[in-house]
Amino acid sequence: MPQKNEIAVFGGGCFWCTEAIFKMLKGVVSVMPGYAGGPSTGVGNSVSYGQVSTGATGHAEAVRIEYDPTRISYETLLTVFFATHDPTSLNRQGADVGTQYRSTVLYTTDTQKRAAERMIQELNASTEQGKPIVTEVKPFEHFYEGENYHRDYYANNKDQSYCQIVINPKLEKVRKKFADLIKTS
Repeated sequence: MPQKNEIAVFGGGCFWCTEAIFKMLKGVVSVMPGYAGGPSTGVGNSVSYGQVSTGATGHAEAVRIEYDPTRISYETLLTVFFATHDPTSLNRQGADVGTQYRSTVLYTTDTQKRAAERMIQELNASTEQGKPIVTEVKPFEHFYEGENYHRDYYANNKDQSYCQIVINPKLEKVRKKFADLIKTS
C-alpha cells in the first residue's frame, strides 16, 4: 500500500524565505505560503497580507509543506527549519519585526509535537552560552493561503533586492549545509 503524503506547517519569518528553502528539498511535494497560528476567521473566510502585517490578527507568515515521508522525514524538515532562521529571536527575523514573523511549529500529529519539543530541548542543551529557543509549538488549526503574488515569490523575483540580500544567503547556506537533501533538477 503506498505511503500517504504528510503536512508540516512552519513559521520562520518571511514566508518568501521559508517557501524558497523548502521547495529545494527532495521529498517535498509542494510548499504554500500563507497565514497560520491565529484564530479561525470562520467558514470560507480568510485573512490578507495587509491584515496580518498589522500584527492584530494573531497569525504568522507560515508555509504549509506537503512531503513524502518515505523520502524526507519530519525530523529532517525540523532540522532544516531550525538551521535556516533564528529560533532564539522573539517576533522578528532580521529586519522583519512583529508577531507575524515569529518562529512557530504548528503540529498536525502528536508525533510531530513530540519531535519538535525533543529537538528544541536538544538545541537548548547543545550549548551553555546560547540563547534559549523561543519557537512556539502549538497544534495546527487553520491555514489561509497567501495571495497569488506571494506564491513562488523568490522564483519570480530573483533580481529584487530582498531576494538578493535576504533570501539568496539563506539558500546558499542550505545548499552547503544540506547538499544531500537538494533536488537535482
